[in-house]
Amino acid sequence: MYKLILVDDEEDVREGLLDEISWEEHGFEVLDKAENGREAIELIERYHPDVVVTDIQMPFMNGLELAEWIRINVPNTKIIILTGFDEFEYAQKAIKMQIDEYVLKPFSAQELVDVLLKVKGILDEELADQANLHNLLQHYRKSLPIMKGKFLSSLVTRRLSIEEINEKSVSYELNLKASLYMVSIVRVDYFNAELQQMVHPPMQLTSQESLKDTKDRQLQLFAVFNIANEICLKHKIGEVFLHHDDVVLLMMMDDQDLHPQKELPEILQILDEVRQNVEKYLKLTVTIGAGTITNNLENINFSYHDALQALDYRLLLGNNRVIWIDDVESRAEQYKLEPLQYDELNQQMLIRSIKVGTAQEVRHMVETLFAGQEMLHLSVKDCHVYVLEILTSIMKIAKEFRMELDELLASKDYFAEFTKFNNLDEVECWIAGICVKLMNHISKGRQSSYNQLVNDAKAYIAIHYQENDISINTVCKHLHISTGYFSGIFKKEVKMTFVNYLMHLRMEQAKDLLRSSQLRTFEIAEQVGFIDPNYFSFCFRKRFGISPKEYRNNIGEAVTSED
Repeated sequence: MYKLILVDDEEDVREGLLDEISWEEHGFEVLDKAENGREAIELIERYHPDVVVTDIQMPFMNGLELAEWIRINVPNTKIIILTGFDEFEYAQKAIKMQIDEYVLKPFSAQELVDVLLKVKGILDEELADQANLHNLLQHYRKSLPIMKGKFLSSLVTRRLSIEEINEKSVSYELNLKASLYMVSIVRVDYFNAELQQMVHPPMQLTSQESLKDTKDRQLQLFAVFNIANEICLKHKIGEVFLHHDDVVLLMMMDDQDLHPQKELPEILQILDEVRQNVEKYLKLTVTIGAGTITNNLENINFSYHDALQALDYRLLLGNNRVIWIDDVESRAEQYKLEPLQYDELNQQMLIRSIKVGTAQEVRHMVETLFAGQEMLHLSVKDCHVYVLEILTSIMKIAKEFRMELDELLASKDYFAEFTKFNNLDEVECWIAGICVKLMNHISKGRQSSYNQLVNDAKAYIAIHYQENDISINTVCKHLHISTGYFSGIFKKEVKMTFVNYLMHLRMEQAKDLLRSSQLRTFEIAEQVGFIDPNYFSFCFRKRFGISPKEYRNNIGEAVTSED
């Protein structure tokens, strides 16, 4: 059943259409009816109809103006215009505005039904397209390699939680279960490359079918990716993906009994196989940087950054080779314990929880910072450095929101305060308490700011409500804030929209003037911000159920009866 709103300034026309047409039988539900375009807009915002049937000639806002508003604000709503022969010029404008259908007056109920069924057919087709699960699934399948590549890029460049890794692995159909992991980066030596054109899949190319004369670096990169992917599939060694202008290999080993050093020669041989095949089939040279081996997927970003550092040694060792980081740098200690880092991701998550989170979210985030096996093996010095890094980021937030340190800490010498604790559990509770206190300060200040903002807005409206051109834009310009930000706060604090509040204020002021003055209706309309006295009377009747004149007469009758 499609939702419909009927708009016509003649009541007999509206009621006649409701009585003469079996709307539900034809698949439509008439939600409401309106007398003019302005009233119709309120109904459209409330009900979000599928179809609007509207006359052209109406007071306050005609059908074309209403159609223009609909096309801008709810473009998917279908519009049917009712127009007479003498309004053909309007009909031509309606066609330019992409009106869906129009019916010429005088018309029969069946003629309107025919048009409605035509529009219903269009809506049915659109609904079928939206509900076509097969098309959506096909689109998802096509997008899957791109999304998978983006996830793998995030995995090696940022430290992700194991929960997020597992969730994304299932979504992107990845099996990342292994005992050991290593990241390698294949970078094309562009300045030494002989540019060629690819004509066959890389693993099937012969020397006579090699690439020649191509200047497209993305094509070269894709060709290198194909070769690396074919070799990794052959050896069942891991995942290959593109990241920026590099081909990245996330290499995985499954045997729990293998020691990293025993597995390493085979991995380096596979990497050199990639290098040799690129040179053989593409006539390109590549340099491959190999990172450290880790048994923790959450720390794979360390291996990636080590692979980047290995690539830097090209300047000393030359191109077209595999460079393993431990061949050029002494990293024996790294195999014993991955370094604990308060990285940018953790810092941003803590800042977010303090600024916009709840006390529970803040405490959970702090608990995460102190969780993990790494904390059990920290030296006192490393622990001090780690906690001070966290405190420094907290102090920056406190400074941003102008909170004094003595409000946040029992002592300004927070390092001395920190050294009093007996264990990490006490330190964790201390940090969590500081963060929650800061969160409450920010929340309280934000609420105070909201209250002040609304009070300033009300004060401005009270002074300028008599101006017919006052709007949410003029108020926001005065307050130096955006309309989107202001409208949400105003509605939340005042429990009504800006437009409704302004109308409420104007109507109350109009009632006061009707009671306390002898001004005519058009003079009162002007004093409360209405250009059109007829529209003022319409709004007054709509709000209070009687006209301004009737309201004044009722007051007079009440005074006489009391006397």
